[in-house]
Amino acid sequence: MDDTILAPILDVAELRAIEARHAGDGLMERAGAAAAAVAQAMLATSRGGRVIVLAGPGNNGGDGFVVARLLRASYHDVDVVFRGDPAKLPADARAAHRAFGAAGGATIGGTRAEAPALVIDALYGVGLARPIEGDDAALVQWSNACGSPVLALDVPSGLDAQSGGLRGIAIRATATATFIALKPGLLTNDGPDAAGVVTVHTLGLDASLADARGRRLDWTLVDALLGDKLSRTRRNVHKGTFGTLAIVGGAPGMVGAAILAGRAAMRAGAGKVRIGFVGNAPFFDPNAPELMLGAVAPAIDGATAIVAGPGLGTDDTAANALRHAIEAGVPILLDADALNLVAASASLREAVAARHSPTLITPHPAEAARLLNRTTADAQRDRIGTAESLARALRAHVVLKGVGSVIAHPDGRYAINASGNPALASAGSGDVLAGIAGALLAQGLAPDLALRAAVCVHGAAADHLVERGVGPIGVGASEIADAARVLLNRV
Repeated sequence: MDDTILAPILDVAELRAIEARHAGDGLMERAGAAAAAVAQAMLATSRGGRVIVLAGPGNNGGDGFVVARLLRASYHDVDVVFRGDPAKLPADARAAHRAFGAAGGATIGGTRAEAPALVIDALYGVGLARPIEGDDAALVQWSNACGSPVLALDVPSGLDAQSGGLRGIAIRATATATFIALKPGLLTNDGPDAAGVVTVHTLGLDASLADARGRRLDWTLVDALLGDKLSRTRRNVHKGTFGTLAIVGGAPGMVGAAILAGRAAMRAGAGKVRIGFVGNAPFFDPNAPELMLGAVAPAIDGATAIVAGPGLGTDDTAANALRHAIEAGVPILLDADALNLVAASASLREAVAARHSPTLITPHPAEAARLLNRTTADAQRDRIGTAESLARALRAHVVLKGVGSVIAHPDGRYAINASGNPALASAGSGDVLAGIAGALLAQGLAPDLALRAAVCVHGAAADHLVERGVGPIGVGASEIADAARVLLNRV
């Protein structure tokens, strides 16, 4: 899968390696110039007033001094709050501080009473390894409370650039100008709430990013990757042309989960959808009579792909049905109770890892934690690492669900999804995602593309609804499936 059209993501170690290769190339001046342009655009909508730059003791503070110097040169009133010792700044930041002073700038020890036109957060960048405390914590509190727009440089101070977790108190930015490439923490966990609108400024280092392992998923680009793979332009086709998806689940009391997955699969283009229930099957689905409902073995027989888990349950009957599905030699997606069964059974785990056909898994954080024998907090603390560990252990394509869903592949690539909104936080949403991904597998898409496209269109469907005034409050899972059908047909 050629994903080079997708925006690259660099983890902190990769970023540091690139910075080291380009030491002496004036990256701080380039970063400051890029951020100053963003600040100018934000100030264009204000009615004037001072700019407050909060400058820290490292290179992020150096970026802030460059921005302050350039804004002063454009006739903006700028105050730089800096409480450190200039002699202790890193070399590039020390030079930026000197240049700011030589241009007539001076630093102050604290903020003013009146709210500024813009706050620029240059306290701490990607290297922050501890909670912000003391005077700097007070500056963060002031920034969050003053009511002014805030531009963060590289990452909002207090946000872990790798995990997206908060290190105690953190800046809540209106916008973030990030340098060289996206950082994982901007896209997942608390990152999207802290960072605001993110712009990426590569500083002329685009050639260094071509081999980045990580990519951001945006629907307008992912649908281009689909190309004609879902095309319906050829007329000499029949229902078998577009695959047969088997869904294994629907234990007593949880029939709806399997039905939701089946309806979503039908709307995502599977030619036939058969649901194998581990309990007694309903006679038919009155809202989707096209679905074929029955027992597990007949549903699996002849399927081109399988989804196992929606409403499956965790008793012996469910475990036997899951084993039958895992042993089928077709692509399979494991979700929900299928993952809980695998987590509880060494033999099922071994059976999954030994499969020769593609395996996809779609855990939420608690399910991922059970699979890795970790706490949910640990799984969330390193979302990329969690997804990558599962991909290696189960030889599977993995999506760790949540804000900024992380997709990891057995070959070491990963992606973070940028589509979606809180409308997805409703019962049955995960079943719909499983059905969409299963349908794309059944239609013959490669497993990595099927999972990425399913996750991205699932989020984009929620965005599509909200853009049209439906939600985010009260959106049902079935509505997500309907909106996904609209977007897939536009491809």
